[in-house]
Amino acid sequence: MKKGLALVLGTAVISGVSIFLNKFGIQGLDPAVFTTSKNVLVALFLIATILAMKEWKTLKELKKKEWGQLALIGLIGGSIPFLLFFTGLSMTTAAQAGFLHKTLFIWVGILAALTLKEKISRNMVIGGVLLLLGNLFLLKITGFVFGVGDILILAATLLWAVEITLSRHVLKSIDKLPGRVVAFGRMGFGALFLLLYLAITQKITLIGGLGSSFVWVIITSVFLYGYVFTFYEGLKLVPASTATAVLLLGTVITTLLNLLWNGTIVWQQVLGSVLLIGGAVTFTGIRMWLPAPQKASQ
Repeated sequence: MKKGLALVLGTAVISGVSIFLNKFGIQGLDPAVFTTSKNVLVALFLIATILAMKEWKTLKELKKKEWGQLALIGLIGGSIPFLLFFTGLSMTTAAQAGFLHKTLFIWVGILAALTLKEKISRNMVIGGVLLLLGNLFLLKITGFVFGVGDILILAATLLWAVEITLSRHVLKSIDKLPGRVVAFGRMGFGALFLLLYLAITQKITLIGGLGSSFVWVIITSVFLYGYVFTFYEGLKLVPASTATAVLLLGTVITTLLNLLWNGTIVWQQVLGSVLLIGGAVTFTGIRMWLPAPQKASQ
């Protein structure tokens, strides 16, 4: 359990840095082209990892039903929601989009309780409230007007919630299946679906015209690889609701980096960070964050 928590905490750190870097890399680029290019590279990184760890046999032993599950994970996790999210982001404010996306842990918690029989405790409810309040302060939302863009963002978030719940089910049901194989399903099939979308919209040739921007694609792809690798390895060991709650700590990392970059500190951001940390600890349980007790020597 603690190993899984450490992995997902690593995912949160990677996510926080990645979001900070992505805002520089995506400037002037078509979001769909940028996302597809990253997903293709990450899929290749994951294939190389599976080959390096001599786990190709694991893929060969997967049944048709299991390949179908990986393809579905790629469709509802690695392709459609990205298109919905970036389209919605162009139609609403970044703060509202960020807040809606950060409700992911709520939908995962509900779905996991209904389908995976994960329990919702009082601490999870209290922690969830603190997490939402923390995001409100960090994102500084003063007025929320729900529009078409917000609907698209929420739809993407719900799809990601279904995908994470399905991924947890697959990891639990298939004996000794590494998390990186599910990550490959998400990114590999997701990349194929995104390439198909670019071909249909006649944007696929734009990949070849990235030029010097391809450096940013490589940099952000490395972070995305680290994100999916650590998250799905951790998801195999911890409940889906816990994994997504810990991910919210990435917002604290992004905020700290923005503070260092801009050189200004806003009290709402400090309070929001404290609430997020407190919410994550409460949600997952304080004992999960404490070192294991040492056994007395005989």
